[in-house]
Amino acid sequence: MRALRILFLLEDLCYGGTQRQTLELARRMDRGRFLPSLMTITGPTDLDDEAREAGLQVHHLGKGRAWASFFFWRLGAAIRHIRPDIIVPCTALPNIWGRIWGRMLHVPVIGTCRGGGALQKQHERLLWRLTRHMICNSEVQHVALQQIGVPARHLSYIPNGVDTERFRPGPEPLPTRRPVLLCVARLVKDKDHMTLLQAFEHILQQCPDARLRLVGDGAEENVLRCWAREHPAGRQVDFVPGSADMRSHYAEASIFVLSSVREGQPNVILEAMSAALPVCATAAGGIPRLVEEGASGLLSPVGDAAALAANCLRLLQNPGLAEKLGHAGRNRAEQLHSFAAMVNAHQNLFERLWTERGRA
Repeated sequence: MRALRILFLLEDLCYGGTQRQTLELARRMDRGRFLPSLMTITGPTDLDDEAREAGLQVHHLGKGRAWASFFFWRLGAAIRHIRPDIIVPCTALPNIWGRIWGRMLHVPVIGTCRGGGALQKQHERLLWRLTRHMICNSEVQHVALQQIGVPARHLSYIPNGVDTERFRPGPEPLPTRRPVLLCVARLVKDKDHMTLLQAFEHILQQCPDARLRLVGDGAEENVLRCWAREHPAGRQVDFVPGSADMRSHYAEASIFVLSSVREGQPNVILEAMSAALPVCATAAGGIPRLVEEGASGLLSPVGDAAALAANCLRLLQNPGLAEKLGHAGRNRAEQLHSFAAMVNAHQNLFERLWTERGRA
């Protein structure tokens, strides 16, 4: 069988979990069996150079960071020009317009469902029928899609992967590190950084030398910085732009914290676990599938700043427990979330669906 042309559609290649997973999948695919390429509805952004260094073709519908004007119309012409065998839309808008154009151009589409709000943002109740198959990265979404009518045979659950060789425990032992709470997440409402800031106020009452490091960019940045200016706790909050390499942040932190209200399967939690950081997170979406309560991290209810603070303080005041949970998370990442397993699952699915289409 000739190599299949796989086109991954994204809104952008900014620093983000879905963008990183898509790039890692595309770069690691067997080039004897597949010819992967990427297309965004923006212009070049953060991860373009990395994609091209990996030998991937990158196509853009726009020139800057904003969506291209009339991108939904330009998309059809671009797909005709590239002539992919399979389209894989990976974020919300591509999962709408990529499916529509795929149906009109008779190109099979394998839809993806990532993030806690994807079912609503992508109008899955209506648009799943435009896909040849669906991939979700959390068991919660796998169940939710079936509840809105998607047949189980139309679905595959493929967990995210992490590079456990790249994300390794830092050189300084966890108990000797400064009390730095690290959150790596886009500054958007779904991540609910405001609950984390309120939890940090509680933490400072018992651990006054603690610092909170927020790594990321997004639409909520001005709101969060305004809060930091208006509250005394804000003097110990550091805002750091997102970057391609987060390893130094994981190596310096003592706890990884995530306060999301909606999630699929966050890459940053996998990276933190791989770096042997204990995790304090909300029990949102697929997070409980990653973080085993009391074994590799501590979970709290969504929006509960006091409970989140209590979990963080428990680890800050008990370095031995923090170190134990960190090592357990590292083992869990190694055993259950390798990139090799993630890539093989996608490749086998692509080939199986293409073969079935040929028979039909």
